[in-house]
Amino acid sequence: MGDHGSAAVDPTSSAGPLPYEGVWRFTAPAVDASVPQARRAVRDLLARQGVPASDDVVHGLLLIVSELVTNSVRHAALLSPMIAVEVAVGAEWVRVAVEDNHPYRPTALVAEESQTGGRGLLLVREITKEAGGACDAEHTATGGKIIWAALPLKPGPAPV
Repeated sequence: MGDHGSAAVDPTSSAGPLPYEGVWRFTAPAVDASVPQARRAVRDLLARQGVPASDDVVHGLLLIVSELVTNSVRHAALLSPMIAVEVAVGAEWVRVAVEDNHPYRPTALVAEESQTGGRGLLLVREITKEAGGACDAEHTATGGKIIWAALPLKPGPAPV
């Protein structure tokens, strides 16, 4: 297969990146049909790369992708006819991110459960928290936003 560009390698490690590590990005129109397409693309990518994620982690990631793409389709389509989905896989984690060109940065990732609306992002926050991961929203240089969630490949011990 050969080397596909330079990868950042930890200078303290003599081993290079693991075979499943990398970053993949694809774009899709901000329409309803992109939700199941994004889920399938992420699921197929994880399988094709041999990412050693548990079924629970994959299921959580796919729910997160669905929620984030749905939010972009519902709330950003007028200002952002295209959305981008990025999947980044490290040695011990996987991160999914959805980017659109709408400037509104939702607060539901940190909002209280009693707040109305934003249930999809509350779900993203809960899935992430239960898996021992992290999620946030960031502004892009072009005035849009990226909402991301990162989960460990191997879930931690279940809360007692």
